[in-house]
Amino acid sequence: MSDAILQLNNIESSYGPVKAIRGVSLGVRRGSIATVLGSNGAGKSTILKTISGIIDPQKGSILFEGEPIQKKDPAEIVRRGIVHVPEGREVFPLLSVYDNLLMGSFTRSDRDAVARDIEAAYAYFPILKERARQEAGLLSGGQQQMLAIARGLMAQPKVMLLDEPSLGLSPKLTREIFEIIRRINGERGTTILLVEQNAQVALHYADYGYVLEVGRVVMEDRCAVLRDKDDIKEFYLGIKDAGVRGQRRWKRKKNWR
Repeated sequence: MSDAILQLNNIESSYGPVKAIRGVSLGVRRGSIATVLGSNGAGKSTILKTISGIIDPQKGSILFEGEPIQKKDPAEIVRRGIVHVPEGREVFPLLSVYDNLLMGSFTRSDRDAVARDIEAAYAYFPILKERARQEAGLLSGGQQQMLAIARGLMAQPKVMLLDEPSLGLSPKLTREIFEIIRRINGERGTTILLVEQNAQVALHYADYGYVLEVGRVVMEDRCAVLRDKDDIKEFYLGIKDAGVRGQRRWKRKKNWR
């Protein structure tokens, strides 16, 4: 993908002897929202951990703005402009909301700009301003997810990696979070790569999608196209009348693996 800000080429990563992703190649266009879909254990989170330097790949390359970043220190990857918002709303529970936001700016020394960015984060998530002096651990699940995303924004990322942003949230809160993700992408030009089990939501908000099965990319296309594929309707969107043809194709694909 010639206009990709982030490109993975034949990446393989493991947890000890267990290979989690197997020859994954994907690209994310600058200024776009891309999503990786798949069931539990497919390797979605491992892709993000490998990009952000938490896991070193055994094979392959990761290019960010044309430069290799595989096996770089995670702090260096943040400084280059990639921020990872992990699964499970990893906030600092005993720190205030405000101090959590400050923690997101640890790579920066421009105090005036940091203060402006905190106000910008409050504009996206007004509830965080109301709770600014409250311990983050006392926030609701949805508010903690907002704080995790806002803290990621404090590093002024060019690319945000979002891991299951809808996990454990109500449909109403999920829509609210994804509307803000869309605003961040549109207003700030932040490129976003998200992994998500809620395929219905992900395919609605993202531009391009990859389907991951057992550590391999088995399908990719524009999300508008993926939404209309029988395979996706049947196995990810829960549409039972998607057609026998799609089911047979998917079974053949599984048997081939």
